[in-house]
Formats: sequence, structure tokens, C-alpha cells
Amino acid sequence: MTLFDELEFSNLQLDQHGPLAVLTVNRPKALNALNSDTITEIGQAVDLIAENAEISALIVTGGGDKAFVAGADIAELSEMNSVYMGRELSLGGQEVMQSLSNLPLPTIACIQGFALGGGLELALACDIRVASPRAKLGLPEASLGVIPGFGGTQRLPRLIGMGRALDLLLTGRQVGAEEALQMGLVNYVSDDPLNKAREVAEQMVKNAPISLALIKEAVRRGAHLSVEEGMEIEADLFGMAVATADFAEGTRAFLDKRRPDFRGE
Repeated sequence: MTLFDELEFSNLQLDQHGPLAVLTVNRPKALNALNSDTITEIGQAVDLIAENAEISALIVTGGGDKAFVAGADIAELSEMNSVYMGRELSLGGQEVMQSLSNLPLPTIACIQGFALGGGLELALACDIRVASPRAKLGLPEASLGVIPGFGGTQRLPRLIGMGRALDLLLTGRQVGAEEALQMGLVNYVSDDPLNKAREVAEQMVKNAPISLALIKEAVRRGAHLSVEEGMEIEADLFGMAVATADFAEGTRAFLDKRRPDFRGE
């Protein structure tokens, strides 16, 4: 029995395995495409995870074996016919992706099959991406007469550089797992990406949870600043870490040659 057992989603599955949560976009017949209901449910699930002190890491994946998330629901998207409707859809999706990005715990996208359009944007909102060898990733929005609207034009260049990002954005081409690994779009390629994601998550959650949260905050806040400004943020957050009980426990455990017992305090 976990805190998520009583929850019911139409398009998602949310499971807890000890300190690890697994969020599955579960619309396999639609290749897990993101319609508005699914986006809303992802936002609700992220809020629940943020409020659950038992959860130390999150894996995001897709149901079935054909897709992580194959993109937006094109039938629903085709009904957009005004600047207002398009802007509201984009802002709503961006808010959900940002809430995922802002979680103070490690997040890992497990990509099996297609991660296209909004699906890749969902993966980009995670900290780490693990792909199967047959994964296909891309942002094909230009071929539909639109642009990425859930953060793709902003997160992709920051991750892989402007030139590589514009190549993918302007051509709309899909890249395989190995090319994605070479360009830094994914961190790992594995025949068993879910197991690999769990291994990476388990390695992360051995560390002090406050340290993980502060590392994410330092990287996120400093990404758009000068190095000097970013180091000021780093120094402030380093000072906060030194004042925690986890720091005292970590240094004590190191000197005692034992595993630390971090409490997130």
C-alpha cells in the first residue's frame, strides 16, 4: 500500500516503489499522445509528488512499447483556430512542464520508442534522459505549420547548443538513440531503459536530499546568468547546505567510515 494507491487517473498511472515514483503516460493506443486532459493530469500528478515527503526521485515513462509520448494529440490540436486559443494551450503546457522541471528531486525520463513534439518537451523537462536503442526523438512541429509550444525552443538549445537545436527544429528530423547520445540529448542508452533509469535514480537517492534540491536550484538559477553571478548563488546555497543536519551526518559518517543516514534535515 502506497500513498498513490487510491488515486485514479484516466490517462496516467502513478506508482510508488519505496522512495521512487514512476509516472506512466498511459494511452498506448494513441501512442501516449498529449491531449489537454493528459497534460492536466500530469500537472496534478507532479503536484502530488511535490507534496509527498516519501518520494526522493521520479521516473517518467510511457505505456506500451512503441512510444514514450509520440507528441500532441493532432486531432485536438487541429481545432486551434485563434491566437488566443494557441497561446492559452502553450502557456498551460509550459506551466506543467515547468512544474516538473522545478521539482526539488531528481527526475528521469525513460524513453522507449517515439519521443516527438510534446513528448520530447516532456523529456526535456526532466533532469536526465535514458533511451532504448530504438528510440526516436524529434520536434517535428514545423511540418505541421506550428512551433514547439511546451518549452522546446528554449530547453533544447540550452541542452545541446543553438546550432544542433536549430538543425532539429528547422528540419523536423528524428534522431535515433545513438545520435541523441552523441549530441547530449540523452544521457544513457540501454536495452532495458526502465531498469537503467531505476539504477540511476537509486544512485542519486543515496545522497542527501537537501543537497540534490540545492544542486538543481543552483544549476537552474545560474543557467542564464554570468559565471560570476552564478557563483554567488552557489555560495549562498553552499552556505545553506553547511547549516543542515544532513551535512553534519554526511561528514560524520565519512570520518566514521560508515554509510550516512540522511533525513532531509
